[in-house]
Amino acid sequence: MIASFEGAVTAAVLTLTALGLSLVFGVMRVVNVAHGEFFMLGAVLAWWIATAIGGHPAYGFVAALVVAPLLVGLIAALADMTILKRIDYDPERTIVATIGLLYIIQQVTLMTYGPEARPVEAPFNSRILLPLLDWSNGWPSLYYPTGWGAPSITSYKLFVIGAAAAVVFSVWILMTRTKIGLIMRATQLDGEMAQAFGIPIERVYAFVFGLGAALAALGAVLIVPIQQAHYLMGHDPLLLSFIVVIIGGLGSLPGTVVAAILIGMSDGIISVFFTPTLAKIIATMLVALVLVFRPQGLFGTRAA
Repeated sequence: MIASFEGAVTAAVLTLTALGLSLVFGVMRVVNVAHGEFFMLGAVLAWWIATAIGGHPAYGFVAALVVAPLLVGLIAALADMTILKRIDYDPERTIVATIGLLYIIQQVTLMTYGPEARPVEAPFNSRILLPLLDWSNGWPSLYYPTGWGAPSITSYKLFVIGAAAAVVFSVWILMTRTKIGLIMRATQLDGEMAQAFGIPIERVYAFVFGLGAALAALGAVLIVPIQQAHYLMGHDPLLLSFIVVIIGGLGSLPGTVVAAILIGMSDGIISVFFTPTLAKIIATMLVALVLVFRPQGLFGTRAA
């Protein structure tokens, strides 16, 4: 049960990170190799903001939860307008450009933040005991064990799961019930036709690129009280996000959510019982199977 909750926390954060990557590819057809560094940047900014504010941990955390994704989203939008726009979103050059952006963000963070891993204190972190099944009377009944080793989860981890679910629902509302979402979907289906109807697709691209980075940064802010902020922490989120997007289907938001839950749960559970390395190996093998037997992904559509 504890492993399942740990997997759910991993799945929650991975869903936000992969959702941002899927939005960028779905609308812009851009493979953002720097996506993991935006995740890392969100965690580092969360530490800086929380440290600068001080006082009760809730003050710094709430400020980081709002300010860090906005700052990262703004940085990503500026990168889109100054770099990706100038190379006309060419697929090959875009990959090279985002690799360069990856190293720029990473090295600037190293020079300013340093190589140390630093924690952000959770705003609340009370322990919640988990029930177990008792079959001693011949029928199942719940009981709460006490003492050392009793299964439990913290209130903050439950908050991470709930907050991620709320953000995913908000993104779904944005995409399906708002004018901005309609414009994004029109640009995704046919950018040239959307531009012919007066949609400023370059502004749409900047917004989407910023939104994708902000979602990754939001996931980092949520996880940094559990995992310490470090300038190299973007590697695993980037790898797992690509795995999720490939399995779910390139550009498919429902597929991204389902695949993120699948990969996140398995990664968390396998990491608890075995090693994180084994979890990454199994996820990579799953990608290979999907590419062989269903190249368009679980929810993707086959190209005509």
